[in-house]
Amino acid sequence: MRTSTPTRRSFKIIRSSTKSRARLGRLRTTHGVVNTPAFQTIATRGSVRALELSALPELGAEILLANTYHLWLRPGLELIKKAGGLHKFIGWTGPILTDSGGFQVFSLARLRTISDEGVRFQDDVSGQTHLLTPEESMRIQSVLGSDIAMAFDECPASDSPRPVVELAVRRTTAWAERCLKTKRPKGQLLFGIVQGGVFLDLRKSHARELRDLPFDGYAIGGLAVGEPPAVMLKVLKAVVPELPEESIHYLMGVGPPDQIVEAVRRGIDLFDCVIPTRNARHGLLYVWSNKTLTGKFWSTIRIGNSEFGNDLKPIDRTCDCPTCRTTTRAYLKHLFATEDPLAQRLASIHNVRFYQQLMERIRQGIRTGKF
Repeated sequence: MRTSTPTRRSFKIIRSSTKSRARLGRLRTTHGVVNTPAFQTIATRGSVRALELSALPELGAEILLANTYHLWLRPGLELIKKAGGLHKFIGWTGPILTDSGGFQVFSLARLRTISDEGVRFQDDVSGQTHLLTPEESMRIQSVLGSDIAMAFDECPASDSPRPVVELAVRRTTAWAERCLKTKRPKGQLLFGIVQGGVFLDLRKSHARELRDLPFDGYAIGGLAVGEPPAVMLKVLKAVVPELPEESIHYLMGVGPPDQIVEAVRRGIDLFDCVIPTRNARHGLLYVWSNKTLTGKFWSTIRIGNSEFGNDLKPIDRTCDCPTCRTTTRAYLKHLFATEDPLAQRLASIHNVRFYQQLMERIRQGIRTGKF
């Protein structure tokens, strides 16, 4: 079957590695350019917890990820529409990608019922039920005005039996076609999502199905949901060669720094994960072991440990973030011990910068041929 191509070319490969599938790229969106490989900072409900959005550009963050389902429920579309869209409502001028609500099919399994029509959720706050269909997901993302919308998909658990995964794949394809038929704002990109669990043959066949649909990019979903990292890498090795080479490849929900490096080697361009900011709020901070991105090139410290009570060094001597320039480990431990809100902000600044510095080093390695 002939491979379809998007009506507009939003992604450009600048350089490809000769040693792996890694590539340096540039994604053009309505609200600016994203240099890839890139890591999206999570702003699920339109905010990065404990950190103001105005701090992000200095840390190197170019793109945010917000969640369709959660913004639909609170604060609701009417208010966001009145504000002029999500960008104006939250005060962010850069690109935004909105997840379709498909991940909530997995994360809110106890509160939802799936049918071919869509997914009926029960709001865990109000108790009301809401039907989210592919058409409704696209309508919501249209009102939000995101630069990149995701097609609505069914994300099964990693231990789901094959018949369950086969049904999820069938629904995801049907829903993808319905999303493509739904009108969206001019310039809004739409990415399709490959499912298939840990079954390599299902993953490959689903990738082939989706590449024949005119998406602007292709995501790999349903990973980092409980399967071992080695299994995830096997899936990437099988799936990425089936995707259009000229399109952006997005691995959803990943992850630890070493997994990001290995995924880039296998041809992934875009990432997102909650762990940098979530870990920061709990005092778990990332530090560099070496700058070569080989071996165990990173580690973490738990700043609440007693060993840091008199430690007047920065979190990481090699980090250029505002926290490391001005704050000692001992002071940050003191702030966490006294439950000062400043603790979470300073820690979040550092972890966000660590991840952006990771992506900068990856891009530089590809650029110079040393990755």
